[in-house]
Amino acid sequence: MNSREIRQKYLDFFRKRGHAVIHSAPIIPENDPTTLFTSSGMQPLVPYLLGQPHPLGKRLVNSQKSFRAEDIEEVGDNRHTTFFEMLGNWSLGDYFKQEQLPWFFDYLTKVVGLNPNRIYVSAFSGDHELGIGRDDESIKIWQEIFGRENMDAKVVEIITEENGGDNGMQGGRIFTYNANKNWWSRSGTPDKMPVGEIGGPDSELFYEFTHIEHNAKFGKHCHPNCDCGRFIEIGNSVFIQYKKTVNGFDELPQRNVDFGGGLERITAASENRADVFQTDLFLPTIHEIERVSGKKYEENAYAMRVIADHLRGVIFMASAGIQASNTDQGYILRRLLRRAVRYADTLSLPNGALHLLVTTSIRPFENVYNELSEKHGAIQHLIQEEEAKFRTTLARGMKHFEELTGDTISGQDAFVLFTTYGFPIEVTQELAKEKRMTVDLLAYETAMKNHQALSRAGAEQKFKGGLADNSEATVRYHTAHHLLLKALQIVLGPNVHQRGSNITAERLRIDFVSPHKMTDDEKRQIEEIVNNKIKECLPVSSTVMKKEEAETYGAEHEFNADYPEMVSVYSVGPKDATPENPKIKDAFSVEFCGGPHVKNTKELNGTFKIIKEEAVAAGIRRIKAVIE
Repeated sequence: MNSREIRQKYLDFFRKRGHAVIHSAPIIPENDPTTLFTSSGMQPLVPYLLGQPHPLGKRLVNSQKSFRAEDIEEVGDNRHTTFFEMLGNWSLGDYFKQEQLPWFFDYLTKVVGLNPNRIYVSAFSGDHELGIGRDDESIKIWQEIFGRENMDAKVVEIITEENGGDNGMQGGRIFTYNANKNWWSRSGTPDKMPVGEIGGPDSELFYEFTHIEHNAKFGKHCHPNCDCGRFIEIGNSVFIQYKKTVNGFDELPQRNVDFGGGLERITAASENRADVFQTDLFLPTIHEIERVSGKKYEENAYAMRVIADHLRGVIFMASAGIQASNTDQGYILRRLLRRAVRYADTLSLPNGALHLLVTTSIRPFENVYNELSEKHGAIQHLIQEEEAKFRTTLARGMKHFEELTGDTISGQDAFVLFTTYGFPIEVTQELAKEKRMTVDLLAYETAMKNHQALSRAGAEQKFKGGLADNSEATVRYHTAHHLLLKALQIVLGPNVHQRGSNITAERLRIDFVSPHKMTDDEKRQIEEIVNNKIKECLPVSSTVMKKEEAETYGAEHEFNADYPEMVSVYSVGPKDATPENPKIKDAFSVEFCGGPHVKNTKELNGTFKIIKEEAVAAGIRRIKAVIE
């Protein structure tokens, strides 16, 4: 099966089992300043996993556009990508392990057609110190599933990856690992979970590529969690069944299933290709790189994988409105492009050739993500322009590099080449090799770690009390954000729309479309409108309705986002609105939004004030505001 069939048949499989198909959330998280990108299908659904009712019910399924910046350095092997699609299904307090595990196994073997003899699974080994036992329930279900296929299902206690490398497969089919591998919570392992956090054991499913030989550098023996490439994880069923308390862990009254499976990896397994870059999701681009460079993939796989992956990541980011910059998502986009340029040079691709690969990169997504085709030209222009800028920077960096003397490039010089001139460390190493110099990698890594620690500390301060915390102060600013957007439309015109937001307990920030800098009078008018609405003590109502109905009310919604048939809408006012009769057509502000909000604008309890208004990109302005 190709990726298109696998994606559609997955959605159809779970639709037949009572699941509502929900659209992919945007790759830029909505109202979540704690992370730059949506990195899984679960991420947008956290409020519902915590107990908030979902408009479409308790069974959901989708294919989620996802991006993981932390995997950039991993790209180049046979399975890691930065952008990927996560096939996901969820039970919000409905079915549990007994249904989930057989369903996914049946989808893989009966629908996709995978050989069950190539499938291996893992389960949680338990943590006696924390009073959480081994996941015997999942183990028993897997034994029943494999028994149905007349397969032996020996359980092997692995516990850690190191043990796996020491002991190997031992004829096992079901393997138990500790919480580092088989536990999920937003905070990580059980010992790191704060009181009140939810989580639970998970069960991973691996596919074995028998033609791949084990590489001993990853351990003496192979096992499912080995990194040699013989086994690839293609799906993970998380069972959110515990809540941490001051005394340990209690069972949740609403036990959830959160499943995620990589489309790229399932596609590779369906074709028995251990290399995801040899599937239909990447092959059009790989073949085009081969044609233009005159080089073969087999001899240049690493460079071609980096180019194909990084371009795809840039394309999806650009389609979401991200522009290259030195901060946040824009920095990641720029980093990807610059890395792709350097690897294009190693293949002797012509200068400016990368933008020509956009057409082949979006081909596998035709009629799936239409925004890619609609923005084809703009994406090409961004890539072409950014490559030209980097080549100018590259020339400046080369001047700095040529000034370095001695036998060794210091860690600090390598760090400057990266942070100031955009030289990835591997580029510096290649250039150093040509001059018969070495790079002090240990000192470079120390400088990078110090830099990243400072960046993280800054981010934690920047995002302190973010909307994901649902703190009282943040919720107040979230409601003020709705009032501000409407006030902007009243003063600046109806074409003003949000292009990003960052809401913390200290202030709110909104990025919006506007061609010109605001005047002092315009700022004063906006502040006056918002403050009047606070003083009017307007009720704030939440209503679930059909998307088409919400649009008839002129409900504001996120740029480029796909919404399900049923949506959650928050309206502010009129004064006599009630939860039973929100009177949306008379409301001051109406927006698609999952909440949370105050119940009445009087709870904002203060004076709204704009503290800064500035440009952040062409045609995009930014306001920062506080309630004093």
